[in-house]
Amino acid sequence: MMKANEVFREITPLTPGDCFLLFDRNKKRFDFPVHRHHEMELNLILNAGGAKRVVGNHSAEITNTELVLLGPKLEHGWLNHNCRGENIREITIQFQHDILSGGMFDREQMQMLKTMFNASAKGIVFGAETVNKLAPMISALSGKSGFDSVIALLKILHELSMSPYECLLDHDADAVVLPVEKLRDKDFIEIAFSFMNANYQQPLSLDEIAMAVKVPGELLSRMLKRSTGLTFRECLAQIRLGHVSRLLIENNYSVGEIAYRCGFSNLANFNRIFKLNKKCTPKQFRNKYNGNKVMVY
Repeated sequence: MMKANEVFREITPLTPGDCFLLFDRNKKRFDFPVHRHHEMELNLILNAGGAKRVVGNHSAEITNTELVLLGPKLEHGWLNHNCRGENIREITIQFQHDILSGGMFDREQMQMLKTMFNASAKGIVFGAETVNKLAPMISALSGKSGFDSVIALLKILHELSMSPYECLLDHDADAVVLPVEKLRDKDFIEIAFSFMNANYQQPLSLDEIAMAVKVPGELLSRMLKRSTGLTFRECLAQIRLGHVSRLLIENNYSVGEIAYRCGFSNLANFNRIFKLNKKCTPKQFRNKYNGNKVMVY
C-alpha cells in the first residue's frame, strides 16, 4: 500500500445536491496521481492495455478493456506503465454511496445491489463479458439528461450487481465489510468537512468550524492533520478548489469571479494555491477539458 503522504485526497466537484458526475475523456496518457475521495466511482477504460491499475495495496497491469467499481475513500489510480495506447477512452462516474437511501437498500429487490456496494470497499474488477455488455450503456449515459440519466445509471448498477466479479482488489481491507448503513455514520472529521462544504463561500475560521463539530479548535486541527495530512487551511482550500473546478468546467465566468464565488478573497493568493495543487493555471485547467464531455446530474 502506498504511504499516506503519497496519496492525493481529491475533493470532487460533486455536491450533495447532485445524483452523479460523469467525465468522458479521450486521452493519450494517464496524468492524475493515486488519490481517494468520499464518493463511489465506476471507471470504464478502453484501449489502455499495459497501463497499471493501483487500488489500495493492489497493483496490476490491465488489458484493453477495464471496468472497476470503487467504494468510498479507497485509494486508486491508473499509471502509464507499459501503455502504448494513442486513443485511450476513460469514462468516470462518481456518485454518493447513499444514492439509494431512505430504506431502499432494505428492499428485497435491492439485496444484490447492497451486496455489491459493500464489496466495493475492496474494489471490484468485472470480467470482459460484463465489460462488453455494459460498455455501450455506460457510453450512452453521457448523451442522457435529467431523470432519464438517473434511471440509466441505476440500470447499469443493477446489471453490475447481477454480474460475476473477476476479483476483489484490496486484500488489506477488512474481511467483514461495513454495511452501507454504517458508512453513513459521521465522525468529527466528516462533520467538519460537511460544514466546510456547506459554507465554503463564506470566510471560515478554525474556531467557527470547531464550534459546529463541538470539539476544541486545537483538537480539531490535530484530528484533521492526522486524518488527511493537511492543515485546516489546506483542507478548506481543497474544498474550495473542488467547487472552483466545477465552475471552470461548467461555466464561462471569469477566473476572478469564480475565485470570489468560491470563497477566495485574494486573486493572487488564489492563483498561487490553484497552481500549487493542480499543477496548472485556472485557464489551462479550463482549456484541458475542451473537447471532453463533463456532465453533472
